[in-house]
Amino acid sequence: MCGIAAFFSKNSTYESRLGELFVPMLDCLTGRGPDSAGFAVYRDPAPAGSTKIVAQHPSLHYDWNSYFDKVGRVNSVKILSTHALAYVSGESEILRAAAEAADPAVTVMSVGSTIEIYKEMGLPCKVMAQFNLSTAQGSHAIGHTRMATESAVTTAGSHPFSTGMDLCLVHNGSLSNHNRLRRNLERQGIRFRTDNDSEVAAGYLAWRLRQGDSLESSLKGALRDLDGFFTFAIGTKDGFAVLRDPIACKPAILAETDDYVAMASEYRSLAHLPNIDKARIWEPEPARIYTWNKADSSLNLKAA
Repeated sequence: MCGIAAFFSKNSTYESRLGELFVPMLDCLTGRGPDSAGFAVYRDPAPAGSTKIVAQHPSLHYDWNSYFDKVGRVNSVKILSTHALAYVSGESEILRAAAEAADPAVTVMSVGSTIEIYKEMGLPCKVMAQFNLSTAQGSHAIGHTRMATESAVTTAGSHPFSTGMDLCLVHNGSLSNHNRLRRNLERQGIRFRTDNDSEVAAGYLAWRLRQGDSLESSLKGALRDLDGFFTFAIGTKDGFAVLRDPIACKPAILAETDDYVAMASEYRSLAHLPNIDKARIWEPEPARIYTWNKADSSLNLKAA
């Protein structure tokens, strides 16, 4: 089953209420996936010349200062339960490689300028409270609550998956060719930490983006190369995107006002949002790419 929720502030109207509005959205979808939950929140841009890194270790007593000392010159470290958020001087790609090599027992959740990914096993309400999401301020958030039907219930195997700098993916559905695609991507240098088919979809996007493709062309490629059924929500530094496969059997609904765009697997997840009675509400069409960004907050809709 699984459930997806996303909220994007098109302007500053609701940025101070991001957590307040988003927490009920994801909590409402608990019945779709009680095994684990996670979210990406976009906020607090890193200072020029530095990068935000979020990493996870199962021990609450892990020595994060020693870990980040192996990664680079650390400006600050904030510990949040089993995760740690650090601002580190240097280039994002170099720092990601250093963070992944510093300790194989640590999972690098996200690397970028504004993105922070937090995820754990358990109910959405528990996971969001664990990381104080209800008080979060920021431009947008994307979350997922998982029912593990094809792979183990682990923190690393939970969504979202980081797919590049300030980029993440959540997925509702199943891919039938993920094992073959995984082998092909590994030959291209893409590393995987889990047996989750959604991580393969994330790795595919990372690979396409490394080739210099735009997000839109990468998603068009996904429709050709990913075999199965899926609804994707993809977070970017400045916005987010939604894509469903050509059959579109997995549920999704969008709501848009002048001030925000919201997406969820079920309408009841959106029912509490401000001015929802005045919103344009629709089901995204199959095999069509929907994107929004801060530079142009109007809907950018492309046939794939």
